[in-house]
Amino acid sequence: MESLELTLGHPAAVEALERTLLDGLDVERCPQRSAVPVPAGELLLMPAATGAFAGVKIAGVAPANPAAGLPRITGSYLLLDGPTLQPLALLDGAALTALRTPAVTALALRALAGPDTAHLVVFGAGPQAFGHVAALRAVLPLERVTVVARRPGPATELVRYAEGLGLAAAVGGADAVAKADLVVCCTTARTPLFDGRLVPDGAVVAAVGSHEPDAREVDEQLVGRADLFVEARAVARREAGDLLMAGAAEESLVNLSELVTGRAVVRHDRPRFFKSVGMAWQDLAVAAAQYSENRSSGSGSSHSLSAT
Repeated sequence: MESLELTLGHPAAVEALERTLLDGLDVERCPQRSAVPVPAGELLLMPAATGAFAGVKIAGVAPANPAAGLPRITGSYLLLDGPTLQPLALLDGAALTALRTPAVTALALRALAGPDTAHLVVFGAGPQAFGHVAALRAVLPLERVTVVARRPGPATELVRYAEGLGLAAAVGGADAVAKADLVVCCTTARTPLFDGRLVPDGAVVAAVGSHEPDAREVDEQLVGRADLFVEARAVARREAGDLLMAGAAEESLVNLSELVTGRAVVRHDRPRFFKSVGMAWQDLAVAAAQYSENRSSGSGSSHSLSAT
């Protein structure tokens, strides 16, 4: 078994996710995430298997870590051979999460955004905010970024990072959503970050900060106005507090595979809202793509990630 460093770029991660869905993965039947409360926070167990590969992520969520200069998300990912379940590789679970979560958002927002998308408003200035700016810059014609964050130091760092990607960037307030084409929420907030009535009809909003039924980053005003998109209806029903607390009906939700395969109708006369809680198949898709890239470049052999 080898230890793999994550070297995939955001476009390759987006492609791996898209390919998995186009190959026919049934997102509504994927294994559930197990969550166990522990004194420091929460332990998550996320298994998945699709064709040539299987894998499991063991992740820790430690809310007190950032104050001590440590990452909030910890963990490891074990990649297995699908037919034999023999271990193939070990990856950094936190790094994998930091790559695949923005890639999922980028895949969804690429399909939901309008052709003239230019202005991104991002809430938060942690690793996920940095990853989302980079991933969305890679798939959409962004021109400028407004950063809304509690701490001025990290917010300024994110502005400089965005400028390094060739974007105009500045720190702003929550009312910046009124002039946004995209709004992405990457925070640990448990209550809404902005007034959903301010979001323009043509804008797209994504919330990725929580996987708990009693936490949300957007309000019922936005949910009530928007067309609603999720990774999977079954998962949203259990974990998507943004939707559950707003009383969204399950039948109003469109899943990501329907969006990617073109079966979903995307309207641009109202907001579109994508709620992500994270699913194990996403980690597997990206980990398998990294393994295949390493094998291809090192020995000329590779595996494909295909659904069963």
